[in-house]
Amino acid sequence: MKSLKIIVLAKQVPDTRNVGKDAMKADGTVNRAALPAIFNPEDLNALELALRIKDQLPETTITLLTMGPGRAADIIREGFFRGADDGILLSDRAFAGSDTLATSYALAQAIRKMGKFDLIIAGRQAIDGDTAQVGPQVAEKLKLPQITYVEEIVEISKSRIVAKRRLERGVETVAANLPLVLTANGTAPDCRSRNARLLMKYKHAKTVSEIQSANEDYLHLYNDRPYLNITEWSVNEIDHDPAQLGLNGSPTKVKKIENVVLQAKDSRIIPANDEGIEELMKELIDSHTIG
Repeated sequence: MKSLKIIVLAKQVPDTRNVGKDAMKADGTVNRAALPAIFNPEDLNALELALRIKDQLPETTITLLTMGPGRAADIIREGFFRGADDGILLSDRAFAGSDTLATSYALAQAIRKMGKFDLIIAGRQAIDGDTAQVGPQVAEKLKLPQITYVEEIVEISKSRIVAKRRLERGVETVAANLPLVLTANGTAPDCRSRNARLLMKYKHAKTVSEIQSANEDYLHLYNDRPYLNITEWSVNEIDHDPAQLGLNGSPTKVKKIENVVLQAKDSRIIPANDEGIEELMKELIDSHTIG
């Protein structure tokens, strides 16, 4: 076996460590412009799993696919700096406000347009939603088998993969045929650091929208070095049903975002018996700390 074609699903997410009063718009969607944006952590785990396959099979190609506003191209560049080969940004106002159902539909339609592939790897979940639904929903829409909660790829061939998945009750080793979808658990290996050579090679990589506002000193680069052109698709470049996109295709609505700050005020000693534990549980429930 010489190579595989891998698609890594990635998302630029708001840094949930910095949620403030302006984090939500009036329509119930996240105000991403008001929050710092980062590469979703478990999607970095997914990228590392793909890169480790490429380490074994150097002719393997890795394409990052992300959906979001123009600034989401940042995570495609970040993927290039770490070893990805290509990237596609799916960006259009028609995608705005998508929940997991609408997001997975748009991603699945984009993957169909991309053509043949061997493996799709996504992070288990995004930190701005914690639903763990997009990867499995993409698999269902593409009618592909899936292995979730993957922390290690034990063996891979042109037609089969063996993976370890981390569950609450322990670890399972699962085999499945390709093509399929994997979702990477947070216990999978951390993604490698940026490569200095790749950083220098791809630091000027841009989408068409970014090139239009680029410094004229660099415009010639995008003709001379085609690898600097990041593919950007609008809604018109994929087959789609408008009723399944954006807010129209999103049955899930966010009603409120609340920033909860835990502060230590005093300490108490709880008796080490059933009565003490029962009293503590009642107090935590009454104060809505749990339950």
